[in-house]
Amino acid sequence: MGLEWIQPADRLGALPPYVFARLDELKLKARQQGLDLIDLGMGNPDGSAPRPVIEAAIAAFEEPSYHGYPPFEGTAVFRQAITRWYQRRYNVSLDPEGEALPLLGSKEGLTHLALAYVNPGDVVLVPSPAYPAHFRGPAIAGANIYPLILKREKGWLIDLSEIPSDIARQAKVLYFNYPSNPTAAIAPRSFFEEVVAFAREYQILLVHDLCYAELAFDGYQPTSLLEIPGAKEIGVEFHTLSKTYNMAGWRVGFVVGNRHIIQGLRTLKTNLDYGVFSVLQKAAEVALSLPDSYIASVCDRYRQRRDFLIQGLNELGWQLTPTQATMYLWVPVPLGMSSTDFALKLLQETGIVVTPGNAFGEGGEGYVRISLIADCDRLGEALKRMAQANIRFDSLSHSLTPSSHD
Repeated sequence: MGLEWIQPADRLGALPPYVFARLDELKLKARQQGLDLIDLGMGNPDGSAPRPVIEAAIAAFEEPSYHGYPPFEGTAVFRQAITRWYQRRYNVSLDPEGEALPLLGSKEGLTHLALAYVNPGDVVLVPSPAYPAHFRGPAIAGANIYPLILKREKGWLIDLSEIPSDIARQAKVLYFNYPSNPTAAIAPRSFFEEVVAFAREYQILLVHDLCYAELAFDGYQPTSLLEIPGAKEIGVEFHTLSKTYNMAGWRVGFVVGNRHIIQGLRTLKTNLDYGVFSVLQKAAEVALSLPDSYIASVCDRYRQRRDFLIQGLNELGWQLTPTQATMYLWVPVPLGMSSTDFALKLLQETGIVVTPGNAFGEGGEGYVRISLIADCDRLGEALKRMAQANIRFDSLSHSLTPSSHD
């Protein structure tokens, strides 16, 4: 007898396949065929965490007091490290006793926040394209998601004036993210001021994802939502140690901001998990206290890769301009091809892995995201393979030069 009668919940069936899981399947198949993959798909930093962070984790492992269940709200010393970091970085004062909460990575917190605050049928405003957790969390919670389609000609910024007033009045939550994954767009301080005013007018909970706050170039300094007067009354901000500190697999992040919103998330989490292992919280505390020179070296590494890859792609026909933040390039695909078609073409003909833009929502169609997670030698090999496969972009006709493999 089969198990056909055991069906998953409707909320699971309503979710589209997670693109990174599908990419893993395709990558495994390609490797089995002997392809040497250049994986620029996930935002998975290369290299290890900083040595002081590793040493702090090793030392903490040797301490019996760091084993066992941590406090639900996180250790006091890590919460204090978080609030000190905000004070130093943004001149924002936060109470470590209620306005900061450690998370099992920001993805966990972003999705669970939806479960804590969104009822089935609630309207949630989500940009498109966006980091998938911004719309998958609300989808799991049963939200009525209203996509805010972002446009290249508007700098991939949310246009608040395009949101119908009746939708704004119904909306309960607005997720947003600048510097942006996947577009690498940045937002001026004036935009944050407009968002806060909009949310206060319509009584909308603001959820800002600031995961790329430290990966900024050419003198640009990202804005924290909490720098804006009144923002803490209606919003929270998420951050992670995954990108800046090469701690993607460690699963350490945090949320800061309005204590009542954070308390709701904490209440949900007490029913779902036991928080971040205390050893990892100790390591994260050390990471947040690293000197600015470390951050500068990380930014310099990504800036060099950005410049190298943009120059190479432009020589192949693209017309890309330098990004000012994040670890991504947002690259248009040729006319007549979907983002999935182009990503598959790259994988099959060159062994290069990129992420199709439609993985980030309908507004991402027509683009692929390239992660700057390989050194320039490896990026050079990727460019060489594209040239050999005659994969070039005709910027005049917005088409792909016919491949020698076709």
